Amino acid sequence: MALHLSARHFSCVKVLTRRASLDSATSVFLFRRFSEELHTRPRERDTSERERSQSVTAFYYQSAIDQAAAKSPDKSHILRSAQYLSKELPVRIAHRIAGFRNLPFIVGCNPTILQVHELYIRAFHILSNFPVITNLQGEEKYSDTLRQLLDDHKDVVTMLAEGFAQVRKHITDENLIRTFLDRTLTSRLGIRMLAEHHLSLHDEKPNHVGVVNIAFSPRRLIEKKAQYAKSLCEGKYGNAPNVVLNGHLNATFPYIQPPLDYILTEILKNSFRATVETHSSNGYNMPEIVVTIANNDSDFVIRVSDRGGGLPQKLVQKAFEYNFTTAGAVREDHDGGLFDSFVASPQSTPTPGKMHGYGFGLPTARAYANYLGGSLTMETMEGIGTDVYLRLGHLDSKSESFRI
Repeated sequence: MALHLSARHFSCVKVLTRRASLDSATSVFLFRRFSEELHTRPRERDTSERERSQSVTAFYYQSAIDQAAAKSPDKSHILRSAQYLSKELPVRIAHRIAGFRNLPFIVGCNPTILQVHELYIRAFHILSNFPVITNLQGEEKYSDTLRQLLDDHKDVVTMLAEGFAQVRKHITDENLIRTFLDRTLTSRLGIRMLAEHHLSLHDEKPNHVGVVNIAFSPRRLIEKKAQYAKSLCEGKYGNAPNVVLNGHLNATFPYIQPPLDYILTEILKNSFRATVETHSSNGYNMPEIVVTIANNDSDFVIRVSDRGGGLPQKLVQKAFEYNFTTAGAVREDHDGGLFDSFVASPQSTPTPGKMHGYGFGLPTARAYANYLGGSLTMETMEGIGTDVYLRLGHLDSKSESFRI
């Protein structure tokens, strides 16, 4: 998860971050030097693996996190958590900045993508320049800073989707862009999970340790997301199919719920839209969407089955490509949030025109599933419908799980 920086690397970061008065050209030069040193180190694994290598077998059971999350009367667990993040987050953000710098010139110069790049640089400076946290007063100020940065970055995914849609015709290396987006989006997810976990330590939420829901119920989450997707569908099309749940409906176990909020919403939105558009001539008599929950000792699986006509085989892989959408041309009424708010619930009164957009939904959902140590796969029968399988491992020490 974290990088082991040499004294030389550390000094480069300090030189960069503590000279806010330097002109922009000098600042860029110093950051380039720091970034180049990172890239000249032996690369036994790719960047995302190296970032995660110091992480836990599972977020919930990592001993360091457990100790930090152990609530103490003097709130020292919150102080230790803040001290850890103050060292970890700048390194992660520095890697994302290096990723932006390695984009093709014409892509990186896109105004929207450049704006995201600048957001990361600003966050790097703010967090690197933050005073050493030695007491709860310092932690309180640090938490306020995190909240502000989370709010500043809430539209990053939407901005990236818009920016890459604008430069798509100039992209010649699809693999390079796919790798960049996978790493940027999953790194963003990890950063937000760590930040939100720390902020959640201040709360007294039942059955929660930070962002970990120790009594997570797939059924309750699916019902909530199905209702949200149904509201979107009815707002857009005036009609929506029903959702039926079966399988291990009473299963509960510890899990980090927020990433699933996004993944399940995207899967269900696709099923609702496909079903309505395929059976629009049937009025209110349309097939149900069936969601099956399977839970076992090592993992759990959620299958979403629809009768929405399926996809031609040639489009199955394209469905997981960024900026690909079966809705046709990129629309201005795209899904404005995507993953805008990490912990906030979707709008209670969704507006029409948010069922589809820039084609970032499924590829981002799959990237998140992979990051969580699981998988997101699709089986489709053209003319019939589609089954989407989300498989994720449990957060325990019995099997290898994901690293943040």
